[in-house]
Amino acid sequence: MSEALSARPPLRQRIGQFVASGRVQHLILTLIVINAVLLGLETSASVMAQAGDLLRTIDRVLLSVFVLELVLRLYAHRGAFFRDPWSVFDLIVVGIALIPASGPFAVLRALRVLRVLRVLTIVPSMRRVVGALLSAIPGLSSIALVLLLVFYVFAVIATHLFGPAFPEWFGHLGRSLYTLFQVMTLESWSMGISRPVMEQVPYAWAFFIVFILFATFTMLNLFIAIIVNAMQTFSEGEQKSTVEAVEQVGQSIEHEIHAEVQTLRQELGELKTLLQEAGLTSPRAPVSITHESQT
Repeated sequence: MSEALSARPPLRQRIGQFVASGRVQHLILTLIVINAVLLGLETSASVMAQAGDLLRTIDRVLLSVFVLELVLRLYAHRGAFFRDPWSVFDLIVVGIALIPASGPFAVLRALRVLRVLRVLTIVPSMRRVVGALLSAIPGLSSIALVLLLVFYVFAVIATHLFGPAFPEWFGHLGRSLYTLFQVMTLESWSMGISRPVMEQVPYAWAFFIVFILFATFTMLNLFIAIIVNAMQTFSEGEQKSTVEAVEQVGQSIEHEIHAEVQTLRQELGELKTLLQEAGLTSPRAPVSITHESQT
């Protein structure tokens, strides 16, 4: 009985395995989806008038389950919990919901919807997408700086060229930046901005075409290319790490089998020696073929 108890893993390990099990994770994912639906229903005045108390009660129950899960994870992993960015994200999202949403913290009531983002930490495919996006931040920041420089140059030019005739669009640098951003998104830029400007400044078409070609078709495509490349690199890195882990497991199993075979050979040799010493067996004598036996 004592040997069976000593063979059981420690309590922290068992709790960690329980929380990380597939059933618990699927349950948490289901509760997160239910919580997201409830938060959407709370935006309806008619629904809150009819079932507001019930929805708030269910929300508190779900929040209690999330807090309990985090407490169990903290107990199981201790300091390692804070070294995992996804766990810290879960702690922040759930912690925001625990702050009383009254007075100066009333805005935090709207932030309760961030609990829905916990889906990212549970679904592996979503975690891969977020990880790829985070790995693309250095490249995106460089492109963003180049795009910001291009915006600044074109905004200064547009303010000087079109500001006197169209002060509501290009009256100062801030308005020019906002108008060029609208042009970059291609949102009613032709009929809404460029054609009225071209009626006053006929050569304005050259300015807008150059800006759109450079800002929209070049820089935005660079954004997309960097994100796609980052996701591909991230996926290849995960596949490589998985293959390396499988190879390491295979090598360790091969070493263990080789060691077991060597041990068995040694034990068989020792057993054979013991049997020979006890006289139960005799070593094989070499067989010699004589001339008489051949005849």
